Amino acid sequence: MVSLFPAIALAVVGTAVVWIAGGRLESASERLGVHYGLPAVVQGAVIAAIGSSFPELMSVVLAVLLHGNFDLGVGAIVGSAVFNILVIPGWSALRGRGLRADRDVVYKETQFYMLAIAVLLLTFSLGVIYAPQPSTNGLTSTLTRPLALIPLGLYAVYLFIQSQDVSDFEAPEVNDVNPVRQWLLLAGSLVAILVGVEALVQAALSLETALGVPSTIWGLTVVAAGTSLPDTVVSVRAAEAGRGPTSLANVLGSNTFDLLVAVPAGVMLVPGGSVTVDFGTAVPMVGFLTVATLGFLVVTRTDLELDRSEAVSLLGLYVVFLIWMVLETLGVTALVPGV
Repeated sequence: MVSLFPAIALAVVGTAVVWIAGGRLESASERLGVHYGLPAVVQGAVIAAIGSSFPELMSVVLAVLLHGNFDLGVGAIVGSAVFNILVIPGWSALRGRGLRADRDVVYKETQFYMLAIAVLLLTFSLGVIYAPQPSTNGLTSTLTRPLALIPLGLYAVYLFIQSQDVSDFEAPEVNDVNPVRQWLLLAGSLVAILVGVEALVQAALSLETALGVPSTIWGLTVVAAGTSLPDTVVSVRAAEAGRGPTSLANVLGSNTFDLLVAVPAGVMLVPGGSVTVDFGTAVPMVGFLTVATLGFLVVTRTDLELDRSEAVSLLGLYVVFLIWMVLETLGVTALVPGV
């Protein structure tokens, strides 16, 4: 209990740093997207999404390289994806008068993101098939660098598809953006986010020691919410400016990057080139993420707009997720064997 309050303070400080740096990141990425004449969907799905996903990427990298805890990083990625797909659109819609979507978001971005979920789960499954290992809780999946190339290859396909949109788009001329200054602002924001994420990872490990709750749970909740703040800043501000498709594309593009790049990055960087994942934990978590994504697809497809009642339903589903994690921690339910 002695280390509980410092851990909470560290989490608050890390969250604040990520929040402030995320605002700077949003400003720089938006101006760079305008300067280079990118379509709104590509601005959200690639430029803003990769930048705002930097905290999630660093949560995996730092957890692996500095703390040897791959599960914490993966927990942060999955928890962040759930937060992004449920909380950010819901909050954005409630801040305004609904949130407008378009067919590119619904039919291209959302469906490609669902493919990303399927490919990540397939990669975990191949790790069980080709390198099964006994575990007290069931099977473990051994992810190797060759297996990590599968989701990375799919992300390359995603970038190719986005590049086709850029080639067909005629952008208006913009002369009032200093690209060098914006790139420097972007780089400085990323460094600040790196510091904030390390504080969140340290807080999660301290909370595990103080309360005896597995670091995976803290990754799914505390670290996930903290690292999702840049995504929240980017999407909410885009929604408030009336750019609903950009807001939603950032959410989906960020999640696609997290699943197809951030998770494999941890595998690529881990010493030895392989890491084990508890299959009993991964499948239920990815399963809930699939349910959340289907819910998002249904509510955004109706009239291509997310209204206030639909936004409340998404936020309610996230509350269900948090309650489920609490029940798993307390041992009331046992749907996630690894927890």
